[in-house]
Amino acid sequence: MRQYLFILAGLAWVSALPAAERSITMQAISPAGTGESIGTIQVREDAGSLVFTPDLHALAPGAHGFHVHENPACGAGEKDGKPVAGMAAGGHYDPEKTGQHSGPEGAGHKGDLPVLTVAADGTARTAVRTKRLTLAELAGHSLMIHAEADNYADQPGGARVACGIVP
Repeated sequence: MRQYLFILAGLAWVSALPAAERSITMQAISPAGTGESIGTIQVREDAGSLVFTPDLHALAPGAHGFHVHENPACGAGEKDGKPVAGMAAGGHYDPEKTGQHSGPEGAGHKGDLPVLTVAADGTARTAVRTKRLTLAELAGHSLMIHAEADNYADQPGGARVACGIVP
């Protein structure tokens, strides 16, 4: 009986540990709000970094800005009196309040991720990695894909085109 109680206690402890991987469903977004799912992004910790592995479709080919945003929301919001896709997600995740957009290895926003590359057929399957975030820190935020590449200076990628809430 005593062994049984130790086993149950061990199982309870293991089940209380944070998940080693998260799956984020990504949705197309527009000024009208959220749309259909375009796939998922699996996020896992590996050797001191986070690995984001996309399984996405229906995106424009090329390079896209990719970020962690402050809020766990993907809805439209208003800017200058006009509806804008994904504004409910807020700005880039910047817990140190640096106000700097300096890329995934820079000292600015922790939400700056490497550029997401989309193939000619509109799919994205190439993983990207960052060392500045943990899986626990990612929870309660959103992932955002922008229409264009990010130059990590003054152009974070243009319009917001897809978003997913991190559970």
